[in-house]
Amino acid sequence: MRKLRTHELARKSVEQFKSSKKSPIVVVLDNIRSMNNVGSIFRTSDAFMVEKLYLCGFTGTPPHREITKTAIGAENSVEWEYVESTEEVVERLKKEGYHLVALEQTDASDNLNVCTLDFKPVAFILGNEIDGVSQGVIDKCDRCVEIPQLGTKHSFNVAVSYGMLLWDYAKTNKLF
Repeated sequence: MRKLRTHELARKSVEQFKSSKKSPIVVVLDNIRSMNNVGSIFRTSDAFMVEKLYLCGFTGTPPHREITKTAIGAENSVEWEYVESTEEVVERLKKEGYHLVALEQTDASDNLNVCTLDFKPVAFILGNEIDGVSQGVIDKCDRCVEIPQLGTKHSFNVAVSYGMLLWDYAKTNKLF
C-alpha cells in the first residue's frame, strides 16, 4: 500500500467545480459563531458538491482569516450568500420546493441512525453552537434530525455534525 500524492488525486479545479453538476443540497447556517466552524462547513460542502451555503445572522463571511484557515480555499469554490434573516431564507427555500431539515434536538426529532433522508432537493439548517437552531426556524421546518450519542455531552461540534449528516445523506442517495 502506498499513500497517494496530491497530484494523483485528480481533484477538480475551482473552475471545474463551479461548472459541475451539484448535489441537490443547500445549507443554511443560523448564527454560527465560530469562523473555524464556518470554514470547516465550507470545506465539507466542497467535498460533497453542495449547491450553495446561506450564511445568516451573525455568521461570519469570507474573506476572513479564520474561515480561510479551515476552508483551505473552499470558500472560493462553494457558492454562498449572506442573508440577515434565517427565517427569510427558509421561507424562500420552502417556496422553491426544498425539504427543510434542521439538525436539532427537539421533542419530535428523528434519530439519524434510524431515519432515511431520501428526499431531493433538501435544505439542511445548522444552528448556533450554544443555542442551536432558533425556534422560529424550527417552526418552518419539515423535519428535525439528531445524532444519537453515548457520552455525557449533549451535542457534537456543529461542523462535525454536519459532516456526519452529509455522509449519511450521500450514502443513502448514492451520491458517490
